[in-house]
Amino acid sequence: MDIVISTPFIYRMNQENRPADSVVSTIIWITVSRELGKTSDRTNVPKLVTLMSAGTLSTIVLTISLFQDIRL
Repeated sequence: MDIVISTPFIYRMNQENRPADSVVSTIIWITVSRELGKTSDRTNVPKLVTLMSAGTLSTIVLTISLFQDIRL
């Protein structure tokens, strides 16, 4: 079963924004690692959960976009 974004406009938009999306994803994961480096009493758990969710979602979107570019 293939995961395909159905409209060409969304596909084209993903290709144009991929560098910006990857930078945002990298910034999210850097922020997660800095938050994890804090002592346990200073760690903001809700912020950490939100950042990890956003990072995971952005990574999944980038991965799907990358695999859509690979034509077998």
